[in-house]
Amino acid sequence: MRGALAARSHSMTDRIAVLGAGQMGNGIAHVFAQAGYPVALIDISKAALAKGRETIARNLDRQIKKGALAAADREAILGRITEHDTLDAVAGAALVIEAVTEN
Repeated sequence: MRGALAARSHSMTDRIAVLGAGQMGNGIAHVFAQAGYPVALIDISKAALAKGRETIARNLDRQIKKGALAAADREAILGRITEHDTLDAVAGAALVIEAVTEN
């Protein structure tokens, strides 16, 4: 993969929690999931979570179109990302990244 981290298999103890599913949060979740980490994407807005997942899927499709990602890897990457609307998903995360939009 050009310009991307090589995907590796990581255990659930390596789980990353990303707080905020907006532009920065979904981008961070995308990069970690593509690198093989399980990611908990957390936002209080279910609409933001859905939009974040759609953005990640669209960006993966763009990578596939450019030849930077194998089409077969798309679903595995998306499968590493789980969406949550409570902070319970932070428990047990090896790393927590705050990317919440300020109002």
